[in-house]
Amino acid sequence: MKVICETPRTYLREFLLSDAESFYQLNLDPEVIRYTGDAPFKSVAEATDFIAQYDQYEKHGYGRWAVCLKEDDSFIGFCGLKYHPEEELTEVGFRFFRNRWNQGFATETAKACIALGFEDFELAAIYAHADRENAGSIRVLEKCGLNFVKPMVYDGQLANLYCLKRQAYETN
Repeated sequence: MKVICETPRTYLREFLLSDAESFYQLNLDPEVIRYTGDAPFKSVAEATDFIAQYDQYEKHGYGRWAVCLKEDDSFIGFCGLKYHPEEELTEVGFRFFRNRWNQGFATETAKACIALGFEDFELAAIYAHADRENAGSIRVLEKCGLNFVKPMVYDGQLANLYCLKRQAYETN
C-alpha cells in the first residue's frame, strides 16, 4: 500500500483492487455523480477493471487517490490530481460518499493535493472544473484558494473553470 500523504483525519493512497466494491458503491449514488458527467459502474467487476487499468500514477506521477479515514482505514472517497493532455493542465478533483459531505473532507484533502501539486510535482498552476449548479464543490474550490477563470462547457455540461497559480499559492 503506497500512502501519498496524510491530513489530520485521513490518508491518501493509491487505489487497490480491494477498493472496487467501495468505488462501485460510491459511483452508484446518483447524487454523488450528479455533476460529474460519469455513468455509474455496471458492476463491481467493471470497477475492478477500471482500477486495474488506471495508469495515471505511472504516466504522470500522480492521479486520483483513495481517501481513507485514519481511525478505521475505511475508504470514504477519492481526491487527487488529474492531468488533461488535450488542455495541457492538471486539475484537482474529489468525490466522497454522501454521508461524508459537509464534514470538511473535500477541503482538507483537496488542500493536501494542491500542496503536493505545487511542492512535489512543481506544477505552475492547478485548475478545477465545477458544474455551475454544484455549489458544494464551488465552495470547496474557493476555500482552497482557486479563483474563477471563465464559464465553459465541460463533459457536455455548463461548468466554470477555476485556477490557482503557483505564485499565488506560495504567497499565502
